Amino acid sequence: MAEIARSEFILGGQRSGKSRRAELLARQWLATDTAHRAVMIATGQPWDEEMRERIARHQRDRAERVPGMVTVEEPLALAEALREHSAPHTLVVVDCLTLWLTNLLMPAEGAAADAAGPTRQLCQAIGAARGPVVLVGNEIGLGVIPMGREVRAFVDALGGLNQAVAAACERVTLMAAGLPLTLK
Repeated sequence: MAEIARSEFILGGQRSGKSRRAELLARQWLATDTAHRAVMIATGQPWDEEMRERIARHQRDRAERVPGMVTVEEPLALAEALREHSAPHTLVVVDCLTLWLTNLLMPAEGAAADAAGPTRQLCQAIGAARGPVVLVGNEIGLGVIPMGREVRAFVDALGGLNQAVAAACERVTLMAAGLPLTLK
């Protein structure tokens, strides 16, 4: 049984087990005390049919695996949502920071935002959280250097976000092949 940290950042590649670990922590949290609550702040947006299906599948799977967890959808105002839902008896799961950054930097409508301010606000909200927080994000900087300028800029921005969130969290876990490796 994994110990619940005050704040944990879980990162890894696609299909590495990040969300499953976050769900396991939420399930454990809910099982330890009937007064405990769990809230999932989901950042994904259904921009195309494949993403709509993916979100629906995640919702069904999550409802099965962690039936007591409430889901709140917030694609942009993440720091505000974390402050709103954080409470001493509530574990908040944020899934995922990579999609949140995508929403900021590559919006379907409107102009891209600068991620520095929202990242700072998110890290402050993590530090001020009144209950445990589990954040999920992708580590995409282990592969080849992308050829396109925009993609390189995104990889750089995600690396900066990951470093800032890792510094703000009590525990950092890297997932690979479904196995957790504690980095901090």
